[in-house]
Amino acid sequence: MAEVAPKPRPPARRFDSPEQEAYLALWRTYDRLRALEDDCFAAFDLSAQQYNLLRLLRAARTPTPTQMLGDRLVSRAPDVTRMLDKLEERGLVTRNRSAKDRRAVLVTITGAGRALLDKVAGPLRDCHRRQLGHLAAADLEKLIALLKAARAPHEPPDSVWS
Repeated sequence: MAEVAPKPRPPARRFDSPEQEAYLALWRTYDRLRALEDDCFAAFDLSAQQYNLLRLLRAARTPTPTQMLGDRLVSRAPDVTRMLDKLEERGLVTRNRSAKDRRAVLVTITGAGRALLDKVAGPLRDCHRRQLGHLAAADLEKLIALLKAARAPHEPPDSVWS
């Protein structure tokens, strides 16, 4: 009796949908790019979130309420207060109660905080080149537009990222 060859099985699907594939590709890309950034910030004993807070404070130019900082971060931070504690311990920011509303805490970047941002600027520019410098300018513009379109329905109406 002749053996019947088993039917070849179709290749297993790696993804359940194009949306899942895109999301996982984005997550993997973030992981690879973030590793380079983490190394860069580690040289300055900073996290990406702490750096982001310092940049927001420098741009604000006036004392900024803690709540506003939390709303403007690139990614949500579970504990802005703890991040500010660490930055304040290092003399990079100061915090004071608002004279108008004693419940509000106003945060200001210090000269040491500005100096640290200046020190980080060059190495961070180099890091960004390592992350995405292999892409042509036109491709970067397309990528930025696609990412903006992907997150647009999930941004609050008053987001600076909209």
